[in-house]
Amino acid sequence: MKFQLAINLERIDDSLDMNDVARHTLEMVQMAEEGGFDIVWAAEHHAIEMTIAPNPFQILTWWAGETSNIRLGTAVATAAYWHPINLAGEAAFLDLISGGRLEFGIGSGAYQREFDRMKPGLKQSDAWRYMQEMLPAVRELWKGDYAHDGEYWQFPTSTSVPKPVQADMPVWVAARSPITYDYAVRNRCHINCWPLTRPFAEAELYKRQLDEAIAKADNGWLPRFALMRHACIYDNAADRQQALDAIRRLLSQFENLFRNAGDVVNGFPAALPLDQIAGREQYDPEMLEENLLFGSPETAIAKLKRYQDLGVSEFIYYASMGLDHDAQKRSLRMFCNEVMPEFR
Repeated sequence: MKFQLAINLERIDDSLDMNDVARHTLEMVQMAEEGGFDIVWAAEHHAIEMTIAPNPFQILTWWAGETSNIRLGTAVATAAYWHPINLAGEAAFLDLISGGRLEFGIGSGAYQREFDRMKPGLKQSDAWRYMQEMLPAVRELWKGDYAHDGEYWQFPTSTSVPKPVQADMPVWVAARSPITYDYAVRNRCHINCWPLTRPFAEAELYKRQLDEAIAKADNGWLPRFALMRHACIYDNAADRQQALDAIRRLLSQFENLFRNAGDVVNGFPAALPLDQIAGREQYDPEMLEENLLFGSPETAIAKLKRYQDLGVSEFIYYASMGLDHDAQKRSLRMFCNEVMPEFR
């Protein structure tokens, strides 16, 4: 099993200085590289302090200059917010200056609130159509001159400048629904998935959808299959409680965005009371500890082996959860030193 890190610049409130947030994020990336992580992922989100990522390529360019080997992934570039020529060129430039380390992740986007501002009139549930038109266009632009006359974009003959260093750029699609699994396998993409806080059965569902997509495509493509979970390793009761308090606070803001159901003031989403929303059983502390990669190193190893047996080839350690910076580093250090060696 290979390991990947997903981390954001994040602020749950304005008590943290942005300089400290930036420094901490970079230090986590460097720790992951030293510890043997394969890929680090940067997201794209807009006008939200809990995920400060207006341009994932700019973030990855910064990390590229401060690292040597770890690969650099977009998780994900939101297709509807880009023009194909712009997206192809930004991605190729990062691949160039990083020495061919880009892992190109593309997706539909998460929050209706963002679409209301970045692409007014577009429903989040329809955004997959943009992604499915965007990816073939970007791939053609990477090859050379190409003209496009699609439903969402039209442009005369053009090309990506520069071109990627990698002749066969790794492409990843964020997938949860069968239609996206089918598209990813049909178009020879790798897949990352996120079961949110749901039980192991959600991962089993995604694996079934993957297997069905592979059988349906029948094109010989066997994608890399990465699964993401919020992760925190601890060895005492105080650190356990701190982790559970942090994730529940973060999820109360996430629910605001996910449901488009609350205020966002100066970039900070209001926290929805978890005990008053539908599906509140998903946020029970004991359930969270069971479903997420929370626990001692031994517990984490057991959980990861279960994913490995399911067919998950790569695990994405999602570090961003509003946790104190020192606690984040303690957790990542324990994961590198006491968990990862079991899978080498």
